Amino acid sequence: MPDSQSLRMSVYAALFAALTAMGAFMAIPIGPVPIVLQNLFVMLAGLLLGGRWGLASIGIYLLAGICGLPVFAGGQAGIGRLVGPTGGYLIGYLPAVYVIGRLAEGPHHRLVRDVAAMLLGTAILYACGVSWLKIVTGLSWAKTLAVGMLPFLIGDAAKIAAAIPIVRALRPLMQTAPAVREPLQVNASGPTGSAN
Repeated sequence: MPDSQSLRMSVYAALFAALTAMGAFMAIPIGPVPIVLQNLFVMLAGLLLGGRWGLASIGIYLLAGICGLPVFAGGQAGIGRLVGPTGGYLIGYLPAVYVIGRLAEGPHHRLVRDVAAMLLGTAILYACGVSWLKIVTGLSWAKTLAVGMLPFLIGDAAKIAAAIPIVRALRPLMQTAPAVREPLQVNASGPTGSAN
């Protein structure tokens, strides 16, 4: 990958890490697991950045929170959040964004593939989050699903629906590389080179 492309993707990865952190501040506490917008930005990072850069973006986000920046739900921070009730969801962002990104990669992006990628990523997130929530709380599977998955199904479906037009609008803009200018050359007759 050319240096300019790597730089551009690094900027996008940092941007999505920041957006994911912003999504954590929009939290509605309804129990041990709050309603947040983080997973919307996780899905967008996967769809728009691909598996590797999406993973880098969410890795940056988690590392910032572990290091003490208040980027987790409710302005929380610290490695302790990873062993708390929501720790499984936070760790689950990594495989979820990678799988979404890998499924969405390729020259031809189809709506069905994007939706399938987000559904699978959401299923992975629930598998990680609900399993860890059960371990931490000691609740039965029925109660764990009742507090860790069922309240979020409609909201997550709405986030998937919202992600589709966002991705369709942003994907062409993000995948269009800026024009590369030829270096300006100076000779006896004056400066030459292409100017766009």
